[in-house]
Amino acid sequence: MAPPVWSKGQMLSRYFVNLHQATRRFSENADKSWFRSLFVHKVDARKDAHSNLLSKKETSNLYKIQFHNVKPEFLEAYNDLEAEVQTRLHQDQDYPCEMVGSWNTWYGEQDQAVHLWRYKGGYPALTECLKKLNNDKAYLEFRKERAKMLVSRRNQLLLEFSFWNEPIPRTGPNIYEMRTYCLKPGTMIEWGNHWARAIMYRQENKEAVGGFFSQIGDLYVVHHLWAYESLQSREETRNAAWLKEGWDANVYYTVPLIRSMESRIMIPTESSPLQ
Repeated sequence: MAPPVWSKGQMLSRYFVNLHQATRRFSENADKSWFRSLFVHKVDARKDAHSNLLSKKETSNLYKIQFHNVKPEFLEAYNDLEAEVQTRLHQDQDYPCEMVGSWNTWYGEQDQAVHLWRYKGGYPALTECLKKLNNDKAYLEFRKERAKMLVSRRNQLLLEFSFWNEPIPRTGPNIYEMRTYCLKPGTMIEWGNHWARAIMYRQENKEAVGGFFSQIGDLYVVHHLWAYESLQSREETRNAAWLKEGWDANVYYTVPLIRSMESRIMIPTESSPLQ
């Protein structure tokens, strides 16, 4: 069957009908896009790095956390060797560093040592300390001996949240929990805003020790450090937080920001200022 023959008038009429339909579809799509835009979350332009917005302004402290995985048969000897060197560096005024805490993991990754150092003066203090250690023969010998005892090691440089407690020495005996959160990139400010309010719910038993976020190493990582008298005390303290109005909202809004999380239960070493 032959196709219909259109006159010039019919073709022109058909053209305008198609044009009208296309224009209407475009207008409807534009209206829908505009309508949807009303429900899209607008992100305000940031005018500063999150490290400046969230860290303590009154101090210039930089923290280093070390994770050392030790050969099981060397753990006791490793602790003795570390204690000797940590005490010397902590007490030596020529080294601008302080030992904040030292632990062995009890529940979590086994045969692991965790050390937290503070550098008063930030990156210049860290650089000064590293230069001095590289010229310290006793320390270089210590590193050689320690290397024989390790399976692996890693570290991070951290800043402390402005709204968290300052980690200061405390008497024991205590167990410590380090809760580590790997956040979705871009969510650190939101995390800080929620925890600035939430930390007030976790002060009753003085369990809050310190809160930190990474600057160098694995990024968008948060460490919360807590102290408890025992595992039973930990359970009771955490359960009590759920009875306080507002704590549930903090959990609800922060969980979607997390990619992964880890809990370590740690026992302080004999030389640790945090007991």
